[in-house]
Amino acid sequence: MEAPPPRGFSEEQFRAACRELDQPAPAAGGPWQLLVESMGVRIYRLYDEQSGLYEYKIFGGLADCPPKLCADVYMDLDFRKQWDQYVKELYEETYDGEKVIYWEVKYPFPLSNRDYVYIRECREMDVDGRKIWVVLAQSVSVPQCPEKPGIIRVKSYKQSLAIESDGKTGSKVCMYYFDNPGGMIPSWLVNWAAKLDRSILGALVKPSLRNATDPFGRPSPVADGINPVGAAVSREHRLGGWWHSP
Repeated sequence: MEAPPPRGFSEEQFRAACRELDQPAPAAGGPWQLLVESMGVRIYRLYDEQSGLYEYKIFGGLADCPPKLCADVYMDLDFRKQWDQYVKELYEETYDGEKVIYWEVKYPFPLSNRDYVYIRECREMDVDGRKIWVVLAQSVSVPQCPEKPGIIRVKSYKQSLAIESDGKTGSKVCMYYFDNPGGMIPSWLVNWAAKLDRSILGALVKPSLRNATDPFGRPSPVADGINPVGAAVSREHRLGGWWHSP
């Protein structure tokens, strides 16, 4: 029996991610709500009444971090294990010619951990002379990665990331993110889990500082596994208690 053809992403999906870089920030009072703004990064969310979950868009600039470096850091699974304290297991395997990533995320007691099985692809795009790095990811099902007892499989996950030069020494970034963690948990707690930031932010605040220190000789935020934007979101959650959904 022949293996099924590899799944992948269309050219239009990559170009759609590129177009997001040219879109204006969501207008105040519109369906997309500004969630948090910190260190030049703005996070917006869109509430879906049917699912009780949120979609997220992230816009920002990363000074002194060129696009190629940002893309390389984002694709670096080993580095993610260093800065993301919620990673329980993370690795990439090839099944029937297709590269698949397995990712288990730690959830707070008494919730069960969640895991993801997904594909992703990074392309360097040329759009009217502009170089744009795009990463797309989505959940898939493969027989080699069956569900595990005691862990809830996230079956609906998608993400897109577009990065280009800001015209100086940094990068302009736009990201879309959605997942449905499933399970019988309150919607506010589901969204709290998302704010733990399973996204680009922890890696890309200062990716060039993976082994760096601050002016006082202390580990840099990223090198020390701290996400400043995620911390700001967490603080808002503690003070306001307004979460509705990852």
